Amino acid sequence: QVQLQESGPGLVKPSQTLSLTCTVSGESIITSAYAWSWIRQSPGKGPEWVGVIDSDGYTNYRPSLKSRASISRDTSMNQLFLQLRSVNPEDTAVYFCRRDATDYRGQGTQVTVSS
Repeated sequence: QVQLQESGPGLVKPSQTLSLTCTVSGESIITSAYAWSWIRQSPGKGPEWVGVIDSDGYTNYRPSLKSRASISRDTSMNQLFLQLRSVNPEDTAVYFCRRDATDYRGQGTQVTVSS
């Protein structure tokens, strides 16, 4: 069974860089037929797609976040990473990693941007 677990700091100061990790078990992220996305959900809003990385390492991002977001991976650890630079309070959200086109996703990690 595929399992995803997000981790990262719960609190980040404005203008700093947010770094999150998604640890995947039960499937290799490089041999998977699926791509892997980061999603976030802010209070009172619907889910918002942040970006994706596929098994070849190709990435794509939400246009409004493209200049600040980076998705990468460590294939030896079977982990995915999200970095979001120059954060502001509007980046406060629960961040999830997800195996695309399936119901597999992590439980999410709360990130609050505040001084």
